[in-house]
Amino acid sequence: MNKAASRKNGTWRNWAGNVTARPAREVAPASVEELSAAVRRAAEDGLRVKAVGTGHSFTAVAATDGVLIRPQLLTGIRKLDREASTVTVEAGTPIKRLNLALAREGLSLTNMGDIMEQTVSGATSTGTHGTGRDSASIAAQITALELVTADGSVLTCSAKENPEVFAAARIGLGALGVITAITFSVEPLFLLTAREEPMSFDKVTNAFDELCAENEHFEFYWFPHTGNCNTKRNNRSAGPEQPVGTVRGLYEDEFLSNGVFRAANHVGRAVPATIPSIARISSRALSARTYTDIPYKVFTSPRRVRFTEMEYAVPRAALVETLRELKAMVDRSPLRISFPVEVRTAPADDIALSTASGRDSAYIAVHMFRGSPYQGYFSAAEQIFTAHEGRPHWGKVHTRDAAYFAGAYPRFGEFTALRDRLDPERRFGNDHLRRVLGE
Repeated sequence: MNKAASRKNGTWRNWAGNVTARPAREVAPASVEELSAAVRRAAEDGLRVKAVGTGHSFTAVAATDGVLIRPQLLTGIRKLDREASTVTVEAGTPIKRLNLALAREGLSLTNMGDIMEQTVSGATSTGTHGTGRDSASIAAQITALELVTADGSVLTCSAKENPEVFAAARIGLGALGVITAITFSVEPLFLLTAREEPMSFDKVTNAFDELCAENEHFEFYWFPHTGNCNTKRNNRSAGPEQPVGTVRGLYEDEFLSNGVFRAANHVGRAVPATIPSIARISSRALSARTYTDIPYKVFTSPRRVRFTEMEYAVPRAALVETLRELKAMVDRSPLRISFPVEVRTAPADDIALSTASGRDSAYIAVHMFRGSPYQGYFSAAEQIFTAHEGRPHWGKVHTRDAAYFAGAYPRFGEFTALRDRLDPERRFGNDHLRRVLGE
């Protein structure tokens, strides 16, 4: 995932290659003032505006035929406040750079997703999350943000300042303005002990509630066409630090999880009949291991095999039933699925369009190898997810529209009313936002 979105002949492509756009022009502002000027100029020219990070969204949320804002010059830490335990960073800062900078200062985010290539604004705006019993998404760790609105003015938002904007803009889909800076809550650097081990599908689903309750961070992968899962439990540790050995890390994380896995997916794409056999081998390839390290080295892992993904949040109490229905669907269908299904959790939060807004949630992510036809699998999975009041991840493939979201999110109307106030002319709109948010 080192190379994210790309450009060729004026065409922008996302990381997965399933979304393209041809913007009228691209702008890389070096300051908030330059960004504000770019928004005002776009309005004068009658052009829409979208900011794009590294293109890790699988949807067209950032696609535009107008002005494409690239924030690569808006990077770095703006302010570190140890007394308040916060860090303010420019919106284009990659999560990887933030993690490295915080670690050097003896600090860390409380929780994070499993990749680090996204920008902080792109990750938070689409609801990127990890897994946690008590700690929620990256957006839920925001204490303030700075936003350039449709008329080019700069708005500072927090629980005390413009609180109605703060309640929505932490996961704003780029629909309310262009984020220029984010303030995160941080804490002193700590250690996590990760325990990874194989477990049967029946055992992990039967014990799901206990595994979630007993561990600060629990997740697992189920390998379709098998009854096998790999589980991961992360819990705070007093130490000592015992990272994965260099040789073992290269073998398991690079050779097996990326190199061999990529080759197996190429074989599976060419000859789908081989996929169940490959899945049985893949599900047994990684042995149990335990290691202790600083948070970002435990939470995140390299993802070099490209894919297309759909992910839905369902009420946590509905996870096991939903997953069993998904397995039954795959078992009785002619589908051949080479990627494991990922399951994570998050506690309820108070962000208007968070997939965990107002309810404890569990996430089910389905993937297909890049270039493989995914529509049949995703469509069948989506029928199951929506039957359980599922909310799709804003940055991943789905077919839902504004009418669906109005029923799925109690505060959907609150968000769209705020959008009407901040961007009545839809300066930050595009076709995708028209579908998911309405006109």
